[in-house]
Amino acid sequence: MNRLLFIYNPASGTGQVKTALAQVLDVFTKAGWVTTSYPTQCRGDAARVTRELGAGFARIICAGGDGTLSEVVSALAEMKDPPPLGYVPFGSTNDCAATLRLPRKPRESALVAAGTGVALPMDIGRLNGRPFVYVAAFGAFTKVAYDTPQELKNTFGHLAYIFAGIASLPTIAPYHMAVEYDGQTLEDDFYFGMVSNSQSIGGIRPPTAKQVVLDDGLFEVLLVKKPLSLADLTDGLQALVTKPAADRSGALVQFQARQLTFTCQQPVPWTVDGEFGGSQTVNRVANCQKALKIIRNV
Repeated sequence: MNRLLFIYNPASGTGQVKTALAQVLDVFTKAGWVTTSYPTQCRGDAARVTRELGAGFARIICAGGDGTLSEVVSALAEMKDPPPLGYVPFGSTNDCAATLRLPRKPRESALVAAGTGVALPMDIGRLNGRPFVYVAAFGAFTKVAYDTPQELKNTFGHLAYIFAGIASLPTIAPYHMAVEYDGQTLEDDFYFGMVSNSQSIGGIRPPTAKQVVLDDGLFEVLLVKKPLSLADLTDGLQALVTKPAADRSGALVQFQARQLTFTCQQPVPWTVDGEFGGSQTVNRVANCQKALKIIRNV
């Protein structure tokens, strides 16, 4: 008997999960799964249920936004032999769904998660020991992701992050820090830093997207140095969402790395998968190669 644990966030995507629930469960049944369903009750609930029940199932499928997926992954990362994970995206941005090439229609993505998809290894990251699925970041716009109201996310999708990010421009200040990575070191003033393993960040394809291999043990790292003028800052930020050639200021630094240490004299707030990830003076990011098997549409 194939037992499946289905964890879903009923608040994701303006409540669309509840509307699609019957057809999603029907797909699971037709694929031969005996399903136990659990609607999350609050933040952190998906991680708790995965931690407490996950080992007793042959597969786990979660439905919701990237935050729900990140919670489940964080709990699976604690298990010795975690089951494969499937994902039915319902959030406002769904960066992970884009990277995993999942359909946006619930029934089609449920079919991938329960039957037609392939469980393949995927790297996960750790920021100071805390697991993340696709991105850890600091600096400009990062506070936007966890401060943007859910109602705004539901209404405008990834545009909500852009609107809120523009509003935060007057408060942006650089951090002077040393960045050590794979035996190398650089030191400068940085407005923004991003360590990722994704082909979509905030609904936007980053300039490093073509380099992404989900199980190669390498992060794509993107840093924006302090520019000489406001125009240079605009060029640097614009380069995050267009081709690298758009950066005429030389403020953009890109490379790949397995492990990084960011050291600053003041505490630096970070986000992990769009949620607040803590604030410390020394922040260590490590790649855990092929840590989980996640079902992809290949």
